[in-house]
Amino acid sequence: SGSWHVATIGRGYKLDPKLISPLIERWRPETHTFHLSCGECTITFEDVQLQLGLPVDGSALIGFVQSADWGAICYDLLGAIPDNIYGGRIEMGWLRDTFQELGNDSTEVERIRYARAYILKMIGGYLMSNLSRNLVHLRWLLKLVDFRATGKSS
Repeated sequence: SGSWHVATIGRGYKLDPKLISPLIERWRPETHTFHLSCGECTITFEDVQLQLGLPVDGSALIGFVQSADWGAICYDLLGAIPDNIYGGRIEMGWLRDTFQELGNDSTEVERIRYARAYILKMIGGYLMSNLSRNLVHLRWLLKLVDFRATGKSS
């Protein structure tokens, strides 16, 4: 589905709190820049693309969705319905618990559902996370209906 780069984001990186804390202290949300002693600098789209290796060609992975029957969408695309849906958002923990491990005797439909859940976890955990990283919006699940189309997104 073209999501390999996203799957490798958290691997092999060790975050050093001594380096992150000074950056957080120098972040200015009103200008979206870091104010350093040598001036101001900002993280650009190109910086993100170079550091993470994410594709930037193709249709942007954005979109607005009117309210929908999220339970039916979950059932159709994931084969399960979460207990709680909060305004189109589901808990990341539910995804982890429901899609823990795929058996060796799984069907193609089950493998596709697990792949959707895995990609949805990546989107909710890395790309479009909320502050607590515990909820992910189901509008991103609608982008995972056809993996060929998903692979053309940036």
